[in-house]
Amino acid sequence: MPDSRSLLEVFDNQYPQRDYKIEIVAPEFTSVCPKTGQPDFGTITITYTPDRKCVELKSLKMYLQSFRNSGIFYENVTNAMVDDLAAVLQPRWMKIEAAFTPRGGISSKIIVQHASAL
Repeated sequence: MPDSRSLLEVFDNQYPQRDYKIEIVAPEFTSVCPKTGQPDFGTITITYTPDRKCVELKSLKMYLQSFRNSGIFYENVTNAMVDDLAAVLQPRWMKIEAAFTPRGGISSKIIVQHASAL
């Protein structure tokens, strides 16, 4: 998988003195199961409290689309997203929920959190 982190663009938070949350929902996320080669579909919800930077949404869309043909497990993709977004944004707090559609009668929701080391 190419370095997707380079796709992410940011802009200055105009209210760094205030704690507030940004929630972004991407209901059409797709990746590929590395074991079966079958497509995986899910909803990615990114919630974060920005510090100095906010993510630009078009670049986030391109970043999420970079996983479309990647063979990657649910847990790995969710943790990779937190690692990438936390590195670029350096948020005060972040949570990513990846809710995948059922496969074989079983659905999965992966929740990963990040907190800055203040």
